[in-house]
Amino acid sequence: MKLAQLIVPMTFLILAASASAQNAEALYKSKCQMCHAADGSGSTPAGKAMGAHNFKDPTVVSQSDAQLLADIEKGKNKMPAYAGKMSPAEMQSVVTYVRQLQK
Repeated sequence: MKLAQLIVPMTFLILAASASAQNAEALYKSKCQMCHAADGSGSTPAGKAMGAHNFKDPTVVSQSDAQLLADIEKGKNKMPAYAGKMSPAEMQSVVTYVRQLQK
């Protein structure tokens, strides 16, 4: 296999991953940041009023991706459900973004 045949697909994967990360960040900013804050701390006025969780809290960190996805999809406590407002892939990308905020 020629080097060019390897580089083109790898470049596409890198660009696709970058676009996906940017999309996840944009989704987070538009749907979640108002309550959960840019850093995931839940420290916004709306977040404090709604009881938004800090994503670095051990109870949130210990949740599985499936649990976080279910919370986004179905809502939890005062958090609205996003089923029908975001695609399953978009919701999964937000879970991935939340995991990045936890680092």
